[in-house]
Amino acid sequence: MSRRPSPTRDRGIPEATVARLPLYLRALTGLAERGIATVSSEDLAAAAGVNSAKLRKDLSHLGSYGTRGVGYEVEYLVYQISRELGLTQDWAVAIVGVGNLGRALANYGGFVSRGFRVAALLDADPEVVGDTIAGLNVVHIDELETVIKRRGVSIVVLATPAQAAQAVCDRVVNAGVTSILNFAPVVLSVPESVEVRKVDLSIELQILAFHEQRKADRESGGPLMAVENQ
Repeated sequence: MSRRPSPTRDRGIPEATVARLPLYLRALTGLAERGIATVSSEDLAAAAGVNSAKLRKDLSHLGSYGTRGVGYEVEYLVYQISRELGLTQDWAVAIVGVGNLGRALANYGGFVSRGFRVAALLDADPEVVGDTIAGLNVVHIDELETVIKRRGVSIVVLATPAQAAQAVCDRVVNAGVTSILNFAPVVLSVPESVEVRKVDLSIELQILAFHEQRKADRESGGPLMAVENQ
């Protein structure tokens, strides 16, 4: 199974810009739902949580420069960003690992509106296999390769335990999938042609804890303040 190269990568759009495009799309979608037809770069940047100069530079990579005194046309920019991100297509997604996290992902209603369709759920636990979740029957992991081929899976979400993640990843890659979203708390080894995005909730929480500690130290005049005052 082969996948079309990303149009953003072909056109030399920086990865940092690609990472921000979903933020702009989310903000624009909210504006469109409120019936707002045009938006200034300043207002869009504020809604997306970036500075306006960065936003204008990012959108210039898409060939969108807005109109002086008017701003950006919301609906057209939604289409433009959706096209660049490949969201005008229907991407079939398989979720491997149907524990609490896998079930929550399977039941998330926001995938369809963003161009993603959960096409398969797989697990190794015989107590889970055969369950119906979000209208899909959970299939045994032994059928992984067959399911990927038969259901045209382009993206696999790994929500397995850490010890199982690499073995499942290897099978997914060998089956021809080149895009993986990894929730397992482990770094996966994959060929250069495979794109892996890692979501580690514990790391994100640790980063938040770090900032909370910094704020607490400043307020109390603790260790951080002592270091900064040296």
